[in-house]
Amino acid sequence: MVANQIENEGADVGNNSEVTSKFAVPGMDCPSCAGKVESALDKIGAARTYETQPTTGAVIVTYNSASVSQTDIIATIESAGYEVTETPSDESAQQETTEERESIWTSSRALKTWVSGGFVGLGLLFEFLLIGQNIQLASLLDANLFVADALFLAAVASGGQEILRNGYYSARNLTLDIDFLMSVAILGALVASFVFAEALYFEAATLASLFSIAELLERYSMDRARNSLRELMDLSPDEATLKRGDKTEVVSVDRVTVGDTVVVKPGEKIPMDGNVVDGESAVNQAPITGESAPIDKTRGDEVYAGTINEAGYLEIEVASEASDNTLSRIVEMVEDAQSNTTEREQFVERFSTYYTPVVVGFAILTAVGSPFILGTNWPTAVVYGLTLLVLACPCAFVISTPVSIVSGITSAAKNGVLIKGGNHLEAMGAVDVVAFDKTGTLTKGELTVTDVIPLSGNSKQDVLRCARGLEQRSEHPISEAIVAEAGSVGATERRIDEFKSITGKGVRANLDGKPHFAGKPELFEELNFDLSHVHATANEDLITQTVRQICNRSNCLDLLEETVPTLQAEGKTVVLVGTEDELEGVIAVADKIRPRAKQTITHLERLGVSRTVMLTGDNERTARTIATQIGVDEYQAELLPEGKVAAIDDLVDEHDGVAMVGDGINDAPALATATAGVAMGAAGTDTALETADIALMSDDLSKLPYLYELANDANGVIRQNIWSSLAVKAGLAIAVPFGYVPIWLAVLAGDAGMTTAVTANAMRLSQITPGTDTEASASQSWSVHRESSDTLVRRERQDIQCRWETSNMLGRDFNRCARRRYLVSPPPPPSVS
Repeated sequence: MVANQIENEGADVGNNSEVTSKFAVPGMDCPSCAGKVESALDKIGAARTYETQPTTGAVIVTYNSASVSQTDIIATIESAGYEVTETPSDESAQQETTEERESIWTSSRALKTWVSGGFVGLGLLFEFLLIGQNIQLASLLDANLFVADALFLAAVASGGQEILRNGYYSARNLTLDIDFLMSVAILGALVASFVFAEALYFEAATLASLFSIAELLERYSMDRARNSLRELMDLSPDEATLKRGDKTEVVSVDRVTVGDTVVVKPGEKIPMDGNVVDGESAVNQAPITGESAPIDKTRGDEVYAGTINEAGYLEIEVASEASDNTLSRIVEMVEDAQSNTTEREQFVERFSTYYTPVVVGFAILTAVGSPFILGTNWPTAVVYGLTLLVLACPCAFVISTPVSIVSGITSAAKNGVLIKGGNHLEAMGAVDVVAFDKTGTLTKGELTVTDVIPLSGNSKQDVLRCARGLEQRSEHPISEAIVAEAGSVGATERRIDEFKSITGKGVRANLDGKPHFAGKPELFEELNFDLSHVHATANEDLITQTVRQICNRSNCLDLLEETVPTLQAEGKTVVLVGTEDELEGVIAVADKIRPRAKQTITHLERLGVSRTVMLTGDNERTARTIATQIGVDEYQAELLPEGKVAAIDDLVDEHDGVAMVGDGINDAPALATATAGVAMGAAGTDTALETADIALMSDDLSKLPYLYELANDANGVIRQNIWSSLAVKAGLAIAVPFGYVPIWLAVLAGDAGMTTAVTANAMRLSQITPGTDTEASASQSWSVHRESSDTLVRRERQDIQCRWETSNMLGRDFNRCARRRYLVSPPPPPSVS
């Protein structure tokens, strides 16, 4: 047997013998199964840590390889009664797993179960219909054995083998689970029949046959949940067409290395992450990003393994190995997500440790006390006790949460949303407030230069040439937009040295030996510039339409009160460029709002989000314009990274749950502070995948309402599963001493029925898909969430007051108003044609 070694590194200084290995244990498909494995592993002192994942049939063990071998670990797991299979990366093992999956109902246990059921049916036939033929066959230990009894014993022999085998392993590992309890119940019924002549053969046969059916149903239900993860793993092809010179060769993806070139023909799946070096085509990226429409790809564009080449021919230079591509990381994170237990899961685990002993004690008291208290006879009292033993295992109760989490997380992954743990799914479902970063989240993040206002006799070319030199070493989106514009107009480069970024304000550098600055108006106010009196270049060809409307006093501009506010009111970001002595020009940069941003806000409100907030480092006027157009409830402007963290802290103090949506890199501190951090456009971005709790693999904001709805529904399904399974178990247990629950009903309803029901309920989450919000529903949302007229009047007064304060402030006082939290008046309700 082979285990999949996923990590091998020294955990402590001087200790390089600690190994973490992952073992495939497909037979471990329930909490009680996992309990036996855990008990077995507890006996190995060299096993530092371990984690059992019954929903995926995997065991992850960290152990000291100097003290124990991988073979020892495998032997220990198998001592609990479960076979360790080959690793999923082994092709033969995959085929074997597929065959096992397809043969649940024709497996050896299933065949024994069907035989057992047949014997039970024949026994009932002789017991109630062929009474004359139900003759006595033998007499054993003062017990008379009839034909029906012999058939019932045959049913126990055929159907009870696996149960008693598993019960033996449970006793061996000191685990009080369903296998042990069912074994005790079956053996107890047989002992009562042979030793005390109570004739409980039918009850023993019913337990063996029906519980075997229940186990098959549970395995089938669990396999349905596992299939959702297997579908993710099956997305990436196993082979790639490798190009070497003029020849091509089909090889395993494991043989492809970084830098190789692979060929992908129309209709084929892309086997590796990489960049297109030849050809062009439309690629269906739905398996990774969830985008419904194919994306055009040409030379230089990035592509992902598992996506589908729709039409054209592509040659792709491989950028990462098969084990480290985007799809592999997604699958790995989905598998690892099970280790992050939710609060409900922790509650269930704590509760289950008390539940089984209490019910077992109740079973003993019922068997012993009911003849004295309720006047039942001893055979009936024993049957009551056996029935309660069947109900003592909390399998359906314990599995109700993890199976829902796996279903929700894998469903999200198939729709382009990566949730890195059940705790994050639970947290997202409890969110009251959603905070958004502006640039790259609510807007496209594709900034372009819209206005260039040359000052002090400089030309547009001079301003852009200076700005290019200052911004070309910065990675900020505004800098990239300015550099691109300078390049498009042919502005030449200047010699640059001593570059320095001034956090939250701008940049400084020496251009051709002379100090220059570029940044916010506040930066130049600190340099003691009088922004209320500057001169635009007289050449009318160099002055934009906006400036012409403002500049009516012999080219004299008041940047602070007129030019800058006007540009910012249009949603533009203003950058000033100059030296220590001279202001050379003004550059305005604008971003486009994402097409579905307003629709997303409306949809979130309709789903129950009580408050939406926009956080931005941009100026107050630009922020106000964007916020009003999108329709968020409020915004905060001119925030440095630490300011965004403080804003999230304030929101968390006020509300139970706060989600922060950002780019996953620049907003990492705020994402980490929020109850749930959501990164946009994380496909292929390692940092975003690592820092965020949840990652939207594409830049599609419409996935956010889907995520919120899925998380809400998942929390609802978990609550339904927990309380319904608990209620059914409790109801049946209370009814047993009064004779209302036969033993077959306890097996079918209390064990198999509830396990199947909670699994089927959890699988409903896979039916939730990203949808679109219509204009009509937006209008309906407005009518539902429309604020009172008093609130609107109050907001308008705040707006007027702030505008008055701003117009009468200079310098740092100007920022005091800008940094306050501004409420934005809602937009008018959309018209419905």
